[in-house]
Amino acid sequence: MSDLITFEDLIEEFQDVEDKMERLEMVFELSEEVDFLEIEHWNDLTRVRGCQSEAHVLVSIEDDLVNLKAGADSKLVQGLMGILTIALRDISPSKALELTPEFASEMGILNSLSPSRSNGFRNMFDKVMEEIKEKM
Repeated sequence: MSDLITFEDLIEEFQDVEDKMERLEMVFELSEEVDFLEIEHWNDLTRVRGCQSEAHVLVSIEDDLVNLKAGADSKLVQGLMGILTIALRDISPSKALELTPEFASEMGILNSLSPSRSNGFRNMFDKVMEEIKEKM
């Protein structure tokens, strides 16, 4: 996956894949899209609660664009973070808040995950959106 892929192209790419295992492999590849939050910055404020893995996110607004740093102890979770990273790339906070977690269903990734991983993704999404609202 290219770091220049658009969110729309990513959705289409996932929709074109019917095999759940192939979709999961794509998620693993997206772990490289994450702007990594170094472990020494992981703390209770960055922790994604309700995630099966140790997962952390940090949102900032720079030049009226959302900046997401994230990290997890699981490559699958880091890949889910990569999807959110692409979704938020080069967009304003107000545009980011227009996103809904429905895009994950549209992509077909939620039915490729266990219920606890799907819940964790939703918790991560909600935490990121809350942080964007707080920083606006």
